[in-house]
Amino acid sequence: MTMRFLGLVLALCLGLAPIARADAKPIPVKVVVLATFEIGEVTGDRPGEFQPWVEGLPLKESIEVPGLRHAARWSPETGVLGVMTDMRARARESVAALILDKRFDFSKTYWLVAGIAGADPKVASLGSAAWARYVVDADPIYEVDDREIPADWPYGLYALDTDRPNVKGSAKGSSGMVWALNPQLVDWAYGLTARTPIPDNTGLAALRAAYVGEPNALKPPFVLKGEALGATRFWHGEKRTQWAEDWVKLWTDGAGTFTMTDCEDQGILDVLDLYAKAGKVDFQRVLVLRTASNYSRPPLGAPAFPRAFHGEGAMAAFDSAYRVGSVVVRELAGHWDRYETNAPKGEAAK
Repeated sequence: MTMRFLGLVLALCLGLAPIARADAKPIPVKVVVLATFEIGEVTGDRPGEFQPWVEGLPLKESIEVPGLRHAARWSPETGVLGVMTDMRARARESVAALILDKRFDFSKTYWLVAGIAGADPKVASLGSAAWARYVVDADPIYEVDDREIPADWPYGLYALDTDRPNVKGSAKGSSGMVWALNPQLVDWAYGLTARTPIPDNTGLAALRAAYVGEPNALKPPFVLKGEALGATRFWHGEKRTQWAEDWVKLWTDGAGTFTMTDCEDQGILDVLDLYAKAGKVDFQRVLVLRTASNYSRPPLGAPAFPRAFHGEGAMAAFDSAYRVGSVVVRELAGHWDRYETNAPKGEAAK
């Protein structure tokens, strides 16, 4: 009995899938779906971010990846890999660990970050799904205690290497600060999904109703294009939303519109960008889809507390992330002969 055969027998006895063999040819992955958390189990109970993908695509096989707290889920039939990264700073570590796993070939992979977020009520409504054109980092920042802000400052947050708000500084060694996604791929994804029906209900309508005079906040859920702002801290309020609007415009040189606030995209995009420069992934194949579970501020004139995080909004956002994002995943994986070599551009084929 050869050592190789003995190793295979041992792997089968331990219940390990053949993909775990160290000497196997790397598995080409067509699409990676990155979600950040789950409420409970990944199947069979109340869904969070990840469960709709596991059950819906479906992703039936579990693969343990060193450096990931949760098993990845894999569909060998479609070539789609699903990963729960965990939240905030841990997402950065999880994506790096995944890319470094030599069992996978990510050279032609499309990456979809799909998760819930807080929406600027000027731009989007609860349950809405926004394809990001830019991701902006809000972590490398100077902060002055709000009780000590100079009288002529709008808020106490400002860029590194500056001395006041709304001046672009730098964050060398910390972050790229802003990442422009492939505009043709974003336009294609938006065109493919713009008419995707997103369910509305009386609970969502009731939560929207207080935003009188803000037409986008009052709309039933819809698909749009709009930027994602990443910060590892949760924040909420009118002044912070004004800062977020200004911060996104500052770092995108006026091209971007703050739409969604989340805790992971800046870390994920930074890692993907770094490994793209090393030839491990193709950054031109990255998409970010964020769906609104809550608003980033209360209605104008209303107190900031209690914060407007609602179960109804979260459940709607979980559903719309899968409902909209899966259209793109199925198209890419299902027509690999079309998209393996050339990324889609502009309007999607009807």
